[in-house]
Amino acid sequence: MVEAAVLAALAVVLLVELVAGRSGSVGVSLFLVLFLLGVGWALVAAGRALRAGRRAARGLVMTWQLFQVLAGVWLIGSGAAWAVVGGIAALVLAAGVVALLFSRPVVEVTTEG
Repeated sequence: MVEAAVLAALAVVLLVELVAGRSGSVGVSLFLVLFLLGVGWALVAAGRALRAGRRAARGLVMTWQLFQVLAGVWLIGSGAAWAVVGGIAALVLAAGVVALLFSRPVVEVTTEG
């Protein structure tokens, strides 16, 4: 849910930039807003499915963590201080989610039945 909230916040920032006229491309900004909201929605749905014990959600969550690791490494490599901090935060969050995803309680709940 934390990741979904961050994606929603980024979508709001992009929307504010678009409305304020600071966007270089209206089409790209609109696509990014819809994409971020869509991925956030998918993560919320996957979180709810995991809570309900459905194992299919593990694949979506794991795939997102892999993308998040790639983005985190890219941010760290950019060299800007804010990007390095954001990249480290993304890596730590992804590692925590993966650890929880493969923890015994989650595996037991999502493989029963």
